[in-house]
Amino acid sequence: MSGETNCLGCRLANGELPVHMVYESEWVACFLDHDPFNEGHVLILPKKHFCFIDDMDDETAMAILQASQLMSRTIRELYEPFGITQTQNGGGPDELTHFHLHIVPRNQHQPFASFYTEEDWNNEALKERLADTRTNLAEAVAAQLTKSPTGGSYG
Repeated sequence: MSGETNCLGCRLANGELPVHMVYESEWVACFLDHDPFNEGHVLILPKKHFCFIDDMDDETAMAILQASQLMSRTIRELYEPFGITQTQNGGGPDELTHFHLHIVPRNQHQPFASFYTEEDWNNEALKERLADTRTNLAEAVAAQLTKSPTGGSYG
């Protein structure tokens, strides 16, 4: 395993705990958020332990950027959201204690401020469909990679 044994983010990114993985490379893991804001809400985590983006080596930082492009492109094609918000967490009091980037599709007239509040997202139906969402999104990611002019060399 790469990372720290007591870090939840390291354990998730390196397959030690179950996740709904949609894409992974040598440097990053991209999987569905267990408490999605909307269908297709993905987390990108480096496989090595980093708390902050400015602590990362260049290869990991580039892999995260490339994965965020891949996830955004795929989510836009598959779900046709009104918009996508990318927000990162690192250090401080987040539950993963590990840098992570949220890729969050948004519907029209959906304020993103509610992402940061304690208000109920009413997402039980989304949680029940995580396995199907994973299958659909992973297949769409694989299709995107075959279209890539670089032959799918993301991170």
